[in-house]
Amino acid sequence: MKVKTGIGLDSHRFVEGESDRPFILGGLQFEDAPALAGNSDADVILHAVTDAISGVTGRTVIGAVADAMCKQGITDSKAYLAVALEDLAKMGGGAWQISHLSVAVECLRPKIDPKVPALRASLASLLAIEVEDVCLTATTGEGLNDCGRGLGMHVSAVLTVVRD
Repeated sequence: MKVKTGIGLDSHRFVEGESDRPFILGGLQFEDAPALAGNSDADVILHAVTDAISGVTGRTVIGAVADAMCKQGITDSKAYLAVALEDLAKMGGGAWQISHLSVAVECLRPKIDPKVPALRASLASLLAIEVEDVCLTATTGEGLNDCGRGLGMHVSAVLTVVRD
């Protein structure tokens, strides 16, 4: 068996003032925080997960590929994740399978713990893996940076893939 691991990181500030944009996290819409700023839906979790897949495949999606998609009006981060998953399916004859995803969220707001079950289920569905293979933790970071002071969110993701 061969194992590969990818690491993904992403951060976005909250939109200040009035906005008609929704707050999207892990492919789900929530009402208890302002939208995150970005040229896409700024789904900080899906961006970090997409980056983690890119860390395995070697082709960066969040960047030039996603920017080109944004210019075409494709701003749903699930579309960027789908591109990265296609890259993974093509890698090495398509024999690689996602084994585990670990996501760590740093933010003061919103409270993440109540969202963990829904976020795990959403990520498992998007990645076609079992909920038990998705872990999600959160911290406020004790206010040591802008995310911990409530100005935005930071996410780190570690993805493991295996091939027999």
